[in-house]
Amino acid sequence: MLVQEKYNVNVAFYIHLKAYHNGVREELLERIEEVFFYAKGVDWKFDSFGIEKSGSRGKDVLGYFIFRTSNVSELKKLFLDYFSDYENALKITCSIAEYQKINEKFFELDV
Repeated sequence: MLVQEKYNVNVAFYIHLKAYHNGVREELLERIEEVFFYAKGVDWKFDSFGIEKSGSRGKDVLGYFIFRTSNVSELKKLFLDYFSDYENALKITCSIAEYQKINEKFFELDV
């Protein structure tokens, strides 16, 4: 039987970068490691990180972080605490998508 996970909300943070250079990936990873280290009491799982070139979501180069959580407001506050002073950021945008199991069927397979 499949169960609905408590981490059924995907939260994607996009950091719109002023400039992209060789050190950007390391800068962003260092900051997210600080979030990992200090995140106490926030119920979330880290999914992925990457750099997205300009074009697919506009003209900015984006650093993106994707989390699964059951507490969006605490995760947003934590993320803002650790990225609001990042000097290479033009802005930070966020996408929140909630997933829900809508159907479940049981059947047997002959072995």
